Amino acid sequence: MPQLQLVDWRREVQELYADVRRRAQDDPREAWLAFRIRRDALFRTHPQSPLDAQQRAQITGLPYFRYDAAYRVMGTLQSTSGPDRSVALPEGVLTMSPIAEVTFALAGQRCTLTMFWLAGYGGGLFLPFGDLTNGHETYGGGRYLYDTIKGADLGAQEMSVPLDFNFAYNPSCAYNDRWICPLTPPENRLPVAVHAGEKAFQHE
Repeated sequence: MPQLQLVDWRREVQELYADVRRRAQDDPREAWLAFRIRRDALFRTHPQSPLDAQQRAQITGLPYFRYDAAYRVMGTLQSTSGPDRSVALPEGVLTMSPIAEVTFALAGQRCTLTMFWLAGYGGGLFLPFGDLTNGHETYGGGRYLYDTIKGADLGAQEMSVPLDFNFAYNPSCAYNDRWICPLTPPENRLPVAVHAGEKAFQHE
């Protein structure tokens, strides 16, 4: 039953990120290595993988940059507000409400990203970003760091948020045209190249 498969997929992703949060307290790189192994296995074997059956049969592992501790930073949260954004998805309209500005230093520059709240049952944090690698080394539509509705949670706190760009990952639409995803808004395009996290997926 597809619905129960989806429940299992989300449970697996939640457990994956819970393991990341535990391991990263002692060794962030070891947490990243374990994350990659388990995420690759999910993408290869799970029926709710963003990959189709042919892609699952061919893939050996998702492409990543090497782990670089310089891309693990802490961000400071400042409450904000602004107009909602609406994204049309097959299951309905997704509303993204800006709730905080995340300020941090990266590659010698002061950077800011907008964190959104996704409306829906229960709601959740959403943090997409773009950077200067988009369109060649990484997916052109940007990548995600947080999507807590779907389990992607590196451990945001009330006033601070860990931003480990080594865990940046592609939206589902980067793998297959059958998916429609909210992409990175203009204000979340960073003025630096983030050589960390998942690279562009190579379609066969």
